[in-house]
Amino acid sequence: MRRIWRGLSGSASYLGGYAGDRQGRRRRANLRPVFRSLPEIHPMKSVILAAGKGTRMKDLTQEVPKPMLRVQDRPILEHIVAGLVAAGIQDICIITGWRGDVIEAHFGDGTPFGARISYARQEVQDGTGKAAEPARAFVGDDDFLLTYGDILVRPDTYKSMLERWDEGGFGGLITVTEGQDITKGGLNFFDNGFNLARLVEKPSPAQLDELRATGWLRPGQPVWYNAGIYVFQPVVFEYMARLERSPRGEFELTDAISSMVAHGRTVAGLRIEGRWVDVRDPEVLASLQA
Repeated sequence: MRRIWRGLSGSASYLGGYAGDRQGRRRRANLRPVFRSLPEIHPMKSVILAAGKGTRMKDLTQEVPKPMLRVQDRPILEHIVAGLVAAGIQDICIITGWRGDVIEAHFGDGTPFGARISYARQEVQDGTGKAAEPARAFVGDDDFLLTYGDILVRPDTYKSMLERWDEGGFGGLITVTEGQDITKGGLNFFDNGFNLARLVEKPSPAQLDELRATGWLRPGQPVWYNAGIYVFQPVVFEYMARLERSPRGEFELTDAISSMVAHGRTVAGLRIEGRWVDVRDPEVLASLQA
């Protein structure tokens, strides 16, 4: 697993500049010169979903929210913020919930991290489809990058997302990783331009049979899984507002994305190059400490 983390730290401005620094105060003091050297600031805003407790982490999240668990002596969330800033994104809203005070105390207004950070509180957690709504006022009329607060990628992933988005004409962008097990999670299907054509969230055996019969699933073709990082125009909030609960009783972000596609809005796809880690449980967290 050590190789996984080295892959994530491919940019000196993201991790390499601080990997040997084990003192929190000293590390923060060194952030400003690094971020000042950024060649370009991008107007994109970012929203980070960090409201969950992370029950699969068990006792590890009794006092801190999951995104504040440490990887290489820095909170997961700090790695994400550093990566966004390294890509030129400065305006960030963190959506908090469980122990949001810990997050707000750590990041403050974002100045030590080269960012302008604000906060919104998610009072009720009833699915991914409603999780970003507290940031509606922050987003305003601007496009925004949306990420879960427990997904770690190389910082150049964010830059690649901005480059793809700047090609223009998209209502949304979804990142994906390639896999083989079609029963593992949601499946994404793309057209020849790698724009989203269909999204099937956690398909049942009957749905998989239908996908094979209709040619959506073919032997030898890659299987694309949702990687949990997106870019949206603010119109996505209109689709979120119209969501109905899924069979498991939650509002699903993937349903809003599917509705966008059904209404003729182009949702671009982007394959994540390099490492991608969903810090989902104590075992994954432990593997990242080496």
